Amino acid sequence: MKAARQKSTAEGSDIKLEGQLLIAMPAMSDRRFQRSVIYLCAHSSEGAMGLIINQRANHITAPDLLERLGISARNPEDEITSEVLSLSIQVGGPVETGRGFVLHSSDYFAEDSTLEIEQDVCLTATIDILKAIAQGRGPARALLALGYAGWSPGQLETEIQANGWLHCPADPDIIFDEDLENKYSRALAKIGIDLSHLVSDAGHA
Repeated sequence: MKAARQKSTAEGSDIKLEGQLLIAMPAMSDRRFQRSVIYLCAHSSEGAMGLIINQRANHITAPDLLERLGISARNPEDEITSEVLSLSIQVGGPVETGRGFVLHSSDYFAEDSTLEIEQDVCLTATIDILKAIAQGRGPARALLALGYAGWSPGQLETEIQANGWLHCPADPDIIFDEDLENKYSRALAKIGIDLSHLVSDAGHA
């Protein structure tokens, strides 16, 4: 019943999902988005854009990325080296996979480059925030992602109406948690859905 209510709400033409989490249904056919949780950074009549927050990019580490950009993160005398080393990079989506995005807490804000999405979550896509992180001046909480997920006008709404996605209010504790494996079930739990029940129901017409 909860899933059905989600669908009817999403069908409203004026609903704005910016700042919410999209949760892929078990029957998601696109393998790139299976069991994905996406934080929607923008949603309007012009389309939608978001970042997958539960897929790790295993081919690159934060220090490697910083070094590619000419930012030193391996100085043995640098007290924040371990902090930089611990940052994980995630697959933000299949569009522009060479472009980096940082979702972060609002304690970091660059006047000309940071977009405040909601009170506790901001988006910055410039090299300055990576320099700040490497120098210990970055946000308290951050998620580095390569690429993004994008939808043309009306496409996301159509996919939601076709039961491709559920959605719920975003929770910074889910967004920034390093335990990527449990984000999917935790997001579903926010709307009262048990993953085991959803999977079993998905096989019935």
